[in-house]
Amino acid sequence: MNKSEDIQKIFEMNTIAVVGMSPKPERPSNYVAMYMKEKGYTIYPVNPGHDKISGIDCYPDLKSIPDSIDVVDIFRRSEFIPLIVDSAISICAKAIWMQDTVIHEEASQKAEDAGLLVVMDDCMLRQHQKLFYI
Repeated sequence: MNKSEDIQKIFEMNTIAVVGMSPKPERPSNYVAMYMKEKGYTIYPVNPGHDKISGIDCYPDLKSIPDSIDVVDIFRRSEFIPLIVDSAISICAKAIWMQDTVIHEEASQKAEDAGLLVVMDDCMLRQHQKLFYI
């Protein structure tokens, strides 16, 4: 996991579902997602408590998103990862990205076994900046 070639492939994808995106701009789930949007990615907030976040339609779960999703970027506690991974597999996502401190070895292995690229315990914004701007 967290192979540089996998990270490169993920950044070649276009659509990102941000599970656990907060409406608060100071929260990492918001500013990381908005950074990726500014860099040209299509963002789909996933948070059952909101209809819109940062002016973008928000969905209660991955299956509710009307478009295909390439990357599922997860800002939820580790105990929620297995269900999110199952849902990502069911919608035929291509990659799972678990943000800093989000770790679940078994779910990660399940995602890899299903053919998804997996990044765990790392920040998408930081890796994007490192790859493209540093």
